[in-house]
Amino acid sequence: MNQLVGEKLSIVTSKAQTTRHRILGIVNDDDHQIVFSDTPGVVNAAYKLHENMMEYVSTSLQDADVLLFVTDTLEQTMNHEGTLARIKKLNIPVLCLINKVDKSNQDKVAERIKYWQEQMPLAEVMPISALHRFNIETVWNRILHHIPENPPYYDKEEISDRPMRFFVSEIIREKIFNFCQKEIPYSTQIEIEQYEDTVHLISIRAVIIVERDSQKGIVIGRGGEMLKKIGRQARIDIQKFLDKKVFLETFVKVDKDWRSSEAKLKKYGY
Repeated sequence: MNQLVGEKLSIVTSKAQTTRHRILGIVNDDDHQIVFSDTPGVVNAAYKLHENMMEYVSTSLQDADVLLFVTDTLEQTMNHEGTLARIKKLNIPVLCLINKVDKSNQDKVAERIKYWQEQMPLAEVMPISALHRFNIETVWNRILHHIPENPPYYDKEEISDRPMRFFVSEIIREKIFNFCQKEIPYSTQIEIEQYEDTVHLISIRAVIIVERDSQKGIVIGRGGEMLKKIGRQARIDIQKFLDKKVFLETFVKVDKDWRSSEAKLKKYGY
């Protein structure tokens, strides 16, 4: 979605389940407005959080005029058979995009194309590299070919339906995914307690929420080094995104087993 929209709206890491929310990216020009809905990856639910993430997927399948089904050259099969079955029954155009062809070879790509053509015979299957923009223009052309004509839903100046606080929290969460290992990234949630935009500076106070005291110690690190590293790298990217000088404070708090509590998930916007 970042390549199609032209802005980094969805955070990107090498770990699975990075995206947790449904994020809209809006593209406007003189002839069209296209609203992209980037959903979490399809997962088999292990936590209440996963169930809520799958609700975003389900809603998007109901709303879409065109579906971009993104897999890659490393993924062998769809890990959620129910969702694949629903996609096969859709009465809308489906583009099956096999990403990361730059990390594969010709034989492997050909094998993946054949596999997905057999799995979804009504879909258009095409190899892409989002990182290197390979075939992205072709994807655009197919979207424009299939998209129905409707009045625009959003103002021409908007690029998403999310507030700036959301993107700030996602950038911080991305750094935790990049720098922390094992369960830590999946156990964290970011809350923006303060977002003050003045003429020359944006002051932000962010709280990193974890599930256990041991996780708090890991996120802070020896002498506070890990927390400083997360904050430093996040501030650089936040400044780029907001195009303004940023002062960022980060703190860590424990909220026990928040991923399994419906009330806590609602509190955190899921």
